[in-house]
Amino acid sequence: MNWVLIALLGVPLAGAAVLLAPSRTDVAAGRRLLRVHALAVTGVTFALSVVLAAAFDYGGAARVQFSTDLAWVPGLDLRFHLGVDGISLPLVVLTTLLTFLCSVYLCWGRADGPGQLLRSTAGGNRPRALVFTLLVLEVGMVGTFLALDLLLFFVFFEVVLIPMYFLIAVWGGRARRAAAIKFILYTLLGSVVLLLGLLLIWAQTGTLDMIALARAHGTGMSSSVQVLAFVAVGLGLAVKTPMWPLHTWLPDAHTEAPTVGSVLLAGVLLKMGTYGFARIAIPVLPDGAAAVAPWLGAFAVIGIVYGSLACLAQRDLKRMIAYSSIGHMGFVLLGFATLTPVGFNGALFGNIAHGLITALLFFVAGAIKDRYGTADMPSLGGGMLSSLPRLGSLLTFASVASLGLPGLAGFWGEMLALFGAFEPATGLSRPLYLTFMAVGGLGTVLTAAYFLVMLSRVTHGRPVETVHAPVLAAVGGGGGGRPESAPGAGGSRRRDVTGYELAAWVPLVVLILLFGLWPKALLLVTDPVAQTLLGAP
Repeated sequence: MNWVLIALLGVPLAGAAVLLAPSRTDVAAGRRLLRVHALAVTGVTFALSVVLAAAFDYGGAARVQFSTDLAWVPGLDLRFHLGVDGISLPLVVLTTLLTFLCSVYLCWGRADGPGQLLRSTAGGNRPRALVFTLLVLEVGMVGTFLALDLLLFFVFFEVVLIPMYFLIAVWGGRARRAAAIKFILYTLLGSVVLLLGLLLIWAQTGTLDMIALARAHGTGMSSSVQVLAFVAVGLGLAVKTPMWPLHTWLPDAHTEAPTVGSVLLAGVLLKMGTYGFARIAIPVLPDGAAAVAPWLGAFAVIGIVYGSLACLAQRDLKRMIAYSSIGHMGFVLLGFATLTPVGFNGALFGNIAHGLITALLFFVAGAIKDRYGTADMPSLGGGMLSSLPRLGSLLTFASVASLGLPGLAGFWGEMLALFGAFEPATGLSRPLYLTFMAVGGLGTVLTAAYFLVMLSRVTHGRPVETVHAPVLAAVGGGGGGRPESAPGAGGSRRRDVTGYELAAWVPLVVLILLFGLWPKALLLVTDPVAQTLLGAP
């Protein structure tokens, strides 16, 4: 089954390479072929991840499976080392699933909605370039979760930056270029610090093999070196997570990105930072983790409260969801900061839950912007449950899942992270972590508050037409479109949820319910590897 890992990278890479060849068909036929190509490539990649999950030995989730170890740069002893375990498998499946659903959303979408980027004959939309960008982005995301060599991890970690930059800068909203530049500057500066930390580990241990380094648990590195390396690696990863106060690039990037860009940015790219803590920083640098964990926990709970308060002040729906990600990822970082298997499992569970729920939120927010031409909540006029009942119901479902309602996936990650803070690892101050738990608990209350305030503004009440300009369809603020309703037409001519939207969103709804009602399905995969990486008996 080792071929599956190569195919997971090779299929989207080959699909992107095909798009570099000049098209020999007319425009209309080329658009049809492009849609089929995008669906086929992302669909096959997702099917491969399902095959990988089906063949995975869940009884041995703590060990790396389907390992592929090839010479990459023999002179420097660099290896093309890939593998999958209980940490990376759920993230690989999540990545391929969200990329496929983004393709469904684009390729089946109406020409006056999200599909306009692939269906419009306007040359400015660059449909081939859009599909190429998504496929290259998928290669980088999947490769990051499969890499078992520090330098290979860094290469894949960086591959995603360029396509995401262009996704925002070319297909984003009016302020897209400023947001894209801010994104690339923050992440590149974080990457420089991350690379320095990885090179320090290499210089001290003489190996880049992540499995060997995790098994050594810091052997060969003094405590001071581990602290320095953890700070460097942690800062680089914290930018991508993002951790307060390194988060300021995220709201602008989400607000200006097209819908598919926001979905992949929130659903996958943020997980690359937290995955690095689980795969590299904590198991490879245990002394550094123990020394810095209280600081990590402090920044995490500040981010939880800050993100929630910022959400209460937002008018733009997409910007509010972006700030909510800062709070939710704060719970993930708090789980890691406890250095306990319970907190670790909570962080890993929260990663997947956030990816599913926030992806659904951004899909729905993009659909709302398509219909109304704005994501400004006061301008939407309220009453969506009356005017667009199915769309309003999906927004309500995603919101209550995100605020942590028991029975839905968002509950378990936050609860386990707080429970881990109740009994932190030996050597950590319990009173301090009890304070973290209390502040985090306050964050859950504030999370419920801002989502309920948003729902009261958008979905409840009587619908009032407040958008008097022609409503332009756009993909999450990206690109122009055709008027969907005339001025003063009200919400009567706005369509409710369509078939292609249900096809893209129902899998997320099902998984949110599945992991909420049966969390064991995911915890059985993550718990063995959490115990192993933390050196628990």
